[in-house]
Amino acid sequence: MKLAVGDKYESIIQKSDLVSRDLSWVKFNERVLDQSKKAHRTIFEKLKFLAITASNLDEFFMIRVGSLYNYLDYDKERVDYSGLREEPFKEKLMKDCQRFHLDQHEHFTQVILPELHQEGISLVNVSKLTVEEQEKVRQYFLKAIYPMLTPMVYDGYRTFPILMNKLLVFGVVTTSPGERKDMRKMSFVQIPANIPRFFEIERDNSLTLIPIEEVIRENLISLFRNVEIESVSLFRITRNGDFSLEENEDMDANFLEEVKRKLMERKTGRVVRIEIEEGYSKWMLNSLLERWNLKPDSVYLVKRASMIDFTGLWQIVGNKRFRERLPQIPEPVKPLSYPEEGRADIFDILKEKDILLHHPYNNIDSILDLIEKAAEDPDVMAIKMTIYRLAKESRITRALLRAAENGKHVSVLFEVKARFDEENNIREAKKLQKAGCFVIYGISNLKTHTKLLLIVKKDDSEITRYVHLGSGNYNEDTARLYTDIGLLTTNETLANDVSEFFNVITGHSVPSTYRNLITAPRDMRNQLIEFIEQEAQNARNGLPAGIFIKVNSLEDSEIIYSLYRASQSGVTIKLIVRGICCLRPGRPGLSENIEVVSLVGDFLEHSRIYHFHNNGETRTYSGSADMMVRSFDKRLESLFKVESTLLERQLMNIIAFNLKDNVNAYVMQEDGTYLAKHPKEGEEEFNVHKAFFHVEADEVMKVKLVE
Repeated sequence: MKLAVGDKYESIIQKSDLVSRDLSWVKFNERVLDQSKKAHRTIFEKLKFLAITASNLDEFFMIRVGSLYNYLDYDKERVDYSGLREEPFKEKLMKDCQRFHLDQHEHFTQVILPELHQEGISLVNVSKLTVEEQEKVRQYFLKAIYPMLTPMVYDGYRTFPILMNKLLVFGVVTTSPGERKDMRKMSFVQIPANIPRFFEIERDNSLTLIPIEEVIRENLISLFRNVEIESVSLFRITRNGDFSLEENEDMDANFLEEVKRKLMERKTGRVVRIEIEEGYSKWMLNSLLERWNLKPDSVYLVKRASMIDFTGLWQIVGNKRFRERLPQIPEPVKPLSYPEEGRADIFDILKEKDILLHHPYNNIDSILDLIEKAAEDPDVMAIKMTIYRLAKESRITRALLRAAENGKHVSVLFEVKARFDEENNIREAKKLQKAGCFVIYGISNLKTHTKLLLIVKKDDSEITRYVHLGSGNYNEDTARLYTDIGLLTTNETLANDVSEFFNVITGHSVPSTYRNLITAPRDMRNQLIEFIEQEAQNARNGLPAGIFIKVNSLEDSEIIYSLYRASQSGVTIKLIVRGICCLRPGRPGLSENIEVVSLVGDFLEHSRIYHFHNNGETRTYSGSADMMVRSFDKRLESLFKVESTLLERQLMNIIAFNLKDNVNAYVMQEDGTYLAKHPKEGEEEFNVHKAFFHVEADEVMKVKLVE
């Protein structure tokens, strides 16, 4: 009997002590899709999570599958953590992606569409409309769509057109009257990205949505006059978007142009996926597969009852008439360490104590207000910061421009290699540069991912340095949706460390040592392994030991094997890993003492916390770094130590609450699968995304992670 792809390679995969990064990511997206399946969620929440899985999958194919093709196309060797080489791994990965794709579309047709109908929202084609409505659609096509459409024919006289990444495309096979069938031609009609995904018709108590492809399909004949249409096939392609910048001697001079060139290459990169509607032309598809050097497992079939590209569902979620139907996020609460928020000058408070912010439960406005005050304060002499991603209408940019206008020294490292934000970052950086700010466009072969802010202020006869260190971006939009940590301080030790780090970033300095900062790529991996090994030594000596870590991703094999050794020494290890986890928990003889949970829910868990018991002399860090090869070797990252008792207990409490959650949590199994965590009999629901709006200081001070 011939084994299915999954079965054929499963024994090899399960023998490995490591879980494949890419196969783990598919499991993560399954957990996101599971949010769309939860019965308690409204239809609009379900649409939101389904749309997120679609955009996640697009990025996965552009970057991770694109990277895999970089190996396949250029005969470069690679052995995945699963133990599989390039071709077998691609075969297995495509099988898992096909299964996920099928799950998405079954959920859409069997759950989403019926629930939309119950809400008075219908997705229909033009034939289901009244005569008057059909005329309205026809006029919309003629006036708004028809002028934007450009049929592009491919035959022996014309080159193959460039089809754009992630756009819906009609492939039309035609023949001229009287010509032989083998003289047929292919034409392509791309649907521009700036046309709304649905044409909306409002009725008394309902909303009718006509997908834009149905509007065009109904009128497609107007683009192909006096020829015979043999077939019409709707499809969408995904291109390789993975690029790395080439190093060269002129990198500084040519850096921005190199980024721009690579962005253009992303638009025309090799095709890695075709989504196509059933009923397609086999002749056309075979021609496309041959041209793009793809196998049939890269073709994802979509039934006519479903739709291509679920990211279009954001149009429904964002419809103004449903605004009140979306769950409302509670108002942020005052930080435990900053109850004076809004009533006292933050500069004065920070001279007395440190402030820990936990977003989105605490408002990002404290940071934005600090920067805006600094821009106007005549005693502020300098502002330095790193920027990875910004909001589109950023208060940060406006404040820095104002600071420059007011004669302050402003230094900004803008990471123009922040994936999919490159163009926005280049644009914002140029604004600052024109205003007289000192702007650094990243560091050639490293991404600057660390989140740092330094404000230098003259207070009476002394100079005070105000510092912010965080786990998240200086982005007021995502700060309402991502959980992140931020530390505001005037602590001289951290201020010295941050000042030193800025000198490394903006100049040509090699620091001797940092006291409360751990940085990458210099020594973060080694320092964390040293902390892990100390816990293992304590456990072997009969001392209490514990490792508690919360990150987005765990992929670095050196870290994983150090955690395995600590587990074998008897250390209690509890890991909260939202996304990719390449460690196998609970494997006999390897990792019995390791537990892994993933939280996926209303907020995106983005904060990073590292806590080591250290025989009671606890070490607790937060910052920008995950436990990934790229974080340790290819990025400028930082983790900062939190020493204040209240603030350290807050971080410990975040871990404790995450481990207690029984609503958003999934428990990782030894085979790499995940099981949703539910309240046990007699146990109340505990949802961290609600609980953190009601945390009290006395509760935090009682927290213990190691008994």
